[in-house]
Amino acid sequence: GPILDMEGGLLGAVENLQGISWQELTIRGVSNHAGTTPMRLRHDAGYCAARIAVFIRELVTRMGGSQVGTVGVVRMTPNLINVIANTAIVSVDLRNTDDARLRSAERELAAFLEALAREEGVAIEARALVRTAPVVFSPLVLEAIEAVAAECELPIRRMTSAAGHDAQMIAQICPTAMIFVPS
Repeated sequence: GPILDMEGGLLGAVENLQGISWQELTIRGVSNHAGTTPMRLRHDAGYCAARIAVFIRELVTRMGGSQVGTVGVVRMTPNLINVIANTAIVSVDLRNTDDARLRSAERELAAFLEALAREEGVAIEARALVRTAPVVFSPLVLEAIEAVAAECELPIRRMTSAAGHDAQMIAQICPTAMIFVPS
């Protein structure tokens, strides 16, 4: 990411990785003509997809801290300008360094989906795609990285990795940390 580059060339001693929760949501509504169907009679999967995207942004803004969230995929059927969408598939990517807070975000999303389905008369199915817990790296490895950086007179700071890395799997079997460079 751009953080180290923006901070003037520091190195990063990566002390932890965010936990990741990916879900695919399938919203099933009813297709009808966009002009002849009154708003009160609609079961619009496209509208529900938009509400989910807005909810995710509001959720992560309200939670603050290291909570992030993204709706990266929205596919609608029949995908025609004058037809109310009967199906929408939406991806949700939630991440946090604190597993309890990540689980809280997941619970809030689930409650929102239940309420939205009831409110709009649609069916919403959530399918878990990926779920990884946050990882805390070895303090001993981090101290060694910082000591070498100091010997080389290189500026370094501790940071979180917001992306998944192989190191999160290696950390389960041996002391691990990572070094990030500006890019």
